[in-house]
Amino acid sequence: MKVTLHEFRNDDQWSWAAAVAVAAALRRDLEELPRARLLVSGGSTPAAVFRALSQAPLEWDRVDIGLVDERWLLPEDPDSNAHLVREHLLCGNAASAHFEPLTRPGRSIEAAVAHANLLASQPAGVVLLGMGSDGHFASLFPRMRGLRDAFESASAYVAVDASGCPGAGPWQRRISLTPAGLAPAHTRLLLLRGEDKRDVFERALEGSDPIEMPVRMAFQAPGARLQVYWSP
Repeated sequence: MKVTLHEFRNDDQWSWAAAVAVAAALRRDLEELPRARLLVSGGSTPAAVFRALSQAPLEWDRVDIGLVDERWLLPEDPDSNAHLVREHLLCGNAASAHFEPLTRPGRSIEAAVAHANLLASQPAGVVLLGMGSDGHFASLFPRMRGLRDAFESASAYVAVDASGCPGAGPWQRRISLTPAGLAPAHTRLLLLRGEDKRDVFERALEGSDPIEMPVRMAFQAPGARLQVYWSP
């Protein structure tokens, strides 16, 4: 199974270790390419990692930062993943990075997905993932309608309808990265905090059906080994 688990004693060690791993991967890309591309996730888990990463001494003006997924909200909405990135990552040294939100005023969800797929023609080298307590990752929820189509899509991003999925909360319309969009990344990290999340992930490791637990696609999709960073 393509998974490596990194365990840390506390959140401070965890956040800095994850930030160092991401920064090192970006630095290697910047040594070989004109620009580096990083995709990040939303939710409450990555904020501390974002703050640590923002202090990394990189050529941030050569880094493009995109999103793994987004709720169908304007980027300025406090509940959007774009807002989280602007608050916690696009500061300090990282203030000069180029940010690519998935939504914009006046743009339909179809146009937003098309633009995301255009940007994905230059694949991200580094993808920072999260996982919900229901085993979802990105905006791919257990037994969501159209989930199999999303798994099998050749496009990097798709629009999804998470109606009826408790983990989606009130935000049912979303844009999500697919396994095809994840596959090209040479560095694939999953951030986990707490015993509950670890238990969920260990259950995912014990089975194989990604319809039941979509996070399984994070280590089943072709490509890089999944690096899991966990703290209690």
